[in-house]
Amino acid sequence: MNFKNQPMHAFIFPGQGAQFSGMGLDLYESSNEAQDYFNKANSILGFNICDIMFEGSAEDLKQTKVTQPAIFLHSTILSKVMGDKFKPDMVAGHSLGEFSALVANKTLEFEDALKLVSQRAQAMQKACEAQPSTMAAVLGLDDHVVEAICADVDGTVVAANYNCPGQLVISGEIDAIHTACERLKEEGARRALVLPVGGAFHSPLMEPAREELEAAIKATTFNTPICPVYQNVTTFGVTNPEEIQKNLIFQLTAPVKWTQSMQQMIKDGATKFTEVGPGKVLQGLLGKIDRTVEKESGTI
Repeated sequence: MNFKNQPMHAFIFPGQGAQFSGMGLDLYESSNEAQDYFNKANSILGFNICDIMFEGSAEDLKQTKVTQPAIFLHSTILSKVMGDKFKPDMVAGHSLGEFSALVANKTLEFEDALKLVSQRAQAMQKACEAQPSTMAAVLGLDDHVVEAICADVDGTVVAANYNCPGQLVISGEIDAIHTACERLKEEGARRALVLPVGGAFHSPLMEPAREELEAAIKATTFNTPICPVYQNVTTFGVTNPEEIQKNLIFQLTAPVKWTQSMQQMIKDGATKFTEVGPGKVLQGLLGKIDRTVEKESGTI
């Protein structure tokens, strides 16, 4: 798929870590349509997530069953109420954000995607409890250097998030992560910092969660999208529903190839990127990937 020479508008959706206390309240108060979606979410999830999002503390929002649905809801509902401002030529989401992207391009229905996000969060929590593990951010080294050191460390440690040039997150067993961090600092990393996360996301240690989520994803209807989604697993624009479904199943254990996905979107004609959801993390990463593209936050 190549759209060279044709300016295109890409919409991108953030993942876990973008949450903040009070998130979504402005949406709820400014749109009856948004209220309907939030109320529907409370019913689907079986608890009042609105109360936690709007009034809960940062600690409340860190609960696994809350964090992922909260970010999904903020991004997805915002895309629903943007009206004529939301006309995507292509979409992508960072990890969890891919579910919002798939609602945005009409591959998934809102209700189905929210159920999958909730199941994903709970399956990941179980996998974390079954085997203690963690992640670390590595700054200032080429990707291939990080990959080579990870491959040489005893135990499970892999490249998990290719966020932007010079910023890669590794994921794996706790001892292996600490050993890798020391080796990476010796190799010249500007930083190799263990992150305050509950487990080794996007690594082989998420296999139990992937297996649990696979059945749910396979039981969900995937529609033909209105525009391509650039998926974390492949980095290329995908429009085939069966292929999208297959890639989503492998997302939990595969790395998030965000740098490569953004580069491919730009190569395919994206000149403007709108980040839909809480925060501006993806805009910051995009500025380090390509300074020439236009970027903005989604608004009602």
